Amino acid sequence: MKLVVQRVTSASVEVEGKTVGEIEEGLMVLVGFGESDTTKEADYLARRLAKLRIFHDDEGRMNKSVLDIGGRLLLVPQFTLYAHTKKNRPSFHKAMAPDKATELFDYFTEKCGEFVDVETGEFGAFMKVSLLNNGPVTILLEKEFE
Repeated sequence: MKLVVQRVTSASVEVEGKTVGEIEEGLMVLVGFGESDTTKEADYLARRLAKLRIFHDDEGRMNKSVLDIGGRLLLVPQFTLYAHTKKNRPSFHKAMAPDKATELFDYFTEKCGEFVDVETGEFGAFMKVSLLNNGPVTILLEKEFE
């Protein structure tokens, strides 16, 4: 499971001209699932995401989490995080199948919602993602259990 986490001032997702998810200060997260991912990885990364200290405290140090600042999450499903790019045309054979990935994305969204308010993109849709990256701060979180 892979997460691309971006600290944002604002972010939104549009599908067919309609906004389906939108947040102010918080984290915009691209979420990708590999073929062997399970709820175990989702549980672990939901906790890590909620507690990731990448917001500034009063002394200007990255010492606060999205929980601490009362921020929100915008989760965007992104199978292309599992692109295999050995050749010029990417292959996505290591990405989880769409039906299973949809279920795991919904589960991950629910787990994140136990910690913080969550908005999402639309699984399988062509999405236009807009964001104002704050910093910029972009972090890659990954977890695979053997």
